[in-house]
Amino acid sequence: MKITIVCGFFLPVPAVAGGATEKIWFRLAREFARAGHTVTLFTRQWPGFPDQETIDGVSLVRLPGFDHTPRLSRNLLLDLRWGWRVARRLPRADVVVCNTVTLPIYLRRLRPSAGRVAVVLGRMPKGQTRLYGLTDRVLATSAAVRQRALAQNPRLAARTRVFPNPIDWTLHQAASAQGRPPAPLTIGYVGRLHPEKGLEILLDAAALLAGRPDLPPWRLRLVGPQSIAQGGGGEAYIASLRARAAAAGAAVEIEPPIYDPARLAAVYGGLDVFCYPSLAEQGEGLSIAPIEAMAAGAVPVTSDLPCYADLLRDGDNGLTFDQRATDRSARLAGALARLLQDPDLRRRLAAQAVADARRFDYPVVAAGLLADFAGLAAAGPTR
Repeated sequence: MKITIVCGFFLPVPAVAGGATEKIWFRLAREFARAGHTVTLFTRQWPGFPDQETIDGVSLVRLPGFDHTPRLSRNLLLDLRWGWRVARRLPRADVVVCNTVTLPIYLRRLRPSAGRVAVVLGRMPKGQTRLYGLTDRVLATSAAVRQRALAQNPRLAARTRVFPNPIDWTLHQAASAQGRPPAPLTIGYVGRLHPEKGLEILLDAAALLAGRPDLPPWRLRLVGPQSIAQGGGGEAYIASLRARAAAAGAAVEIEPPIYDPARLAAVYGGLDVFCYPSLAEQGEGLSIAPIEAMAAGAVPVTSDLPCYADLLRDGDNGLTFDQRATDRSARLAGALARLLQDPDLRRRLAAQAVADARRFDYPVVAAGLLADFAGLAAAGPTR
C-alpha cells in the first residue's frame, strides 16, 4: 500500500521538541515501511532539518508551520491554513491519515487521489465529528473518545474504530530492568505542565503526605514542557507550581522536558509510582505517559476519567481517585500513601501493569492498523 501520514502544524518529526502524536506516528510510519509499504509523512519545517529526506524507509516532507497559541480559535485557523498547505502537496496514495482537525472535512473533495481518508481523534472531540461525513475511518484513542464522537455524529458508527496509542514496550522494559534505588521512593509525573493536568491537586496531596511521619522517605518529580509554545501553562503557571511546592514543604523537583526516548525511559524506570491526575474530561483521549510508565514497572495512579477505563482496573493494575470530589487532594494522598507504605501492593500492581501494557506495543498496534487500512483500500471510498 501507499500510505500518507499528516502530522500537525506546530511540532517537528523526529520529535526533537516533544509531541506524543509526532513520536507515535513517526514510529508507526517506520513500522509500516518495514512491512514493505510506501510511506510519506508531512510535518513542520524545523531548524537543522532538510525540507525533504528519507529515514528508515519513510519519506519526510517538511512544510512551513506555526507556533502553538493559547487560543483555540487561533489554533483552529492555523490548522486550516496548515491543512490547505499540505493538501496541495499530497501524493497519490491508498490511505491518508490526518492528525489534524479541519483537513478531513474537505480532503475527499479537494484531492480524491490522496486516498481513503482516516482521521485520528487523539482528544475528546469538540463537535468536529459532525463535519466528518466524507471520512472513511475515524480512529479514536479510547472507547470514551469513540462514544463521544458517536454522540455527536451517530452516522460514523460503522466507520469508527478504537486505536490505542502505542508505546515502545521493549525500551521501557529494558529501563525497568536497570532497577530502582531502595530510597527514597519516587512518585513521578511526565507530561505537559498545564492546569488541565491537575498538578495543583498532586502538589496539595504532596503537602498532606509531607505531614505524615509514618511514611518512608519519598520525593516527587514533575517532568515536562512548560512554555505555552510547547503546550505548557507558561511562566506564571510554573512559578505558581514552584510556590505551591515550597509551601508544601515536600521534596518536589520540577524539571524541563526530556525528548530523547532512552533518557525518558530511564526516568520512567526510576519511578515507583506514576501519578497522572488529569482534570481534562472534555479533552483527554488516552495519554501515552501512563502506558509508558506501566511498561517501565511504575504503579499508575490516575484520576477517574472515562478514557482510563481502557487502561486501568482499580486495585488490579493501578489505583484511581475521584477528581470531582471536594476532598480530591486527600483522596489522592490516601492512594499514594497506600503505595508508599505497602511494598507488596506496589509489586503486585506493577507486575500486572507491565503485563497489561504489552498490548500497546508498536508492532501489535501497527499490524492492526495495516489490516484495517488494507480493508479500506479494497472496499473503496465511503459514500
